[in-house]
Amino acid sequence: MKIKWLGHAAFLTTSKDNFKIINDPYTTGKGLNYRPINESAEIVTVSHDHGDHNNVAVIRGNPQILEKPGSYTVKGVELKAIPSFHDENEGNQRGRNLIFSFRVDGINLCHLGDLGHQLSQTMILEIGPIDVLFIPVGGYFTIDARQAGEIVQAAKPKVIIPMHYKNTKVDFPIAGLDQFLKGKKNIRNLNSSEVDIEKENLPREPEIVVLEPHY
Repeated sequence: MKIKWLGHAAFLTTSKDNFKIINDPYTTGKGLNYRPINESAEIVTVSHDHGDHNNVAVIRGNPQILEKPGSYTVKGVELKAIPSFHDENEGNQRGRNLIFSFRVDGINLCHLGDLGHQLSQTMILEIGPIDVLFIPVGGYFTIDARQAGEIVQAAKPKVIIPMHYKNTKVDFPIAGLDQFLKGKKNIRNLNSSEVDIEKENLPREPEIVVLEPHY
């Protein structure tokens, strides 16, 4: 399985059979200065209806769009959209958010979208085992570095891929990656937007994988 960080909270997961899933495709502009996404997929997941996460029109290939809570099976791939909130006040500030868990090549992935609060034990159980976790770390609009660290401790993923943080292409008032990485062990910095992950090679100890945005 190959994972490509497109930028911001957008990822492309490609199975060994070339089945493609894109999470949270963004729209450029308004403080988000990544280049436009130019990818195709069979499935696109949308955590919430904000412009930096819901640009499904840009994805080629007539994908199936998943943007409501529920369990889905698309061409043999199982996905679950779990309701959560964009803030700590049950969505009263920024609305609702969907957490997507899905399984590709025998690997359990979880994309937290713009999660704005801690995960309850009930939610962790609903998500199930996590091999790869896409987690926001920038704060302000989402959980911050401290909260993200607590979620990692509670959910126990094997691979952690941070997202939704400030860099040279993001003008949002959010924090950079350093705050999340501070004091952490087992950090793998890749000078690439892509990482190959195989079930038999998943790390025994949790590993943070830092990718470069493709766009």
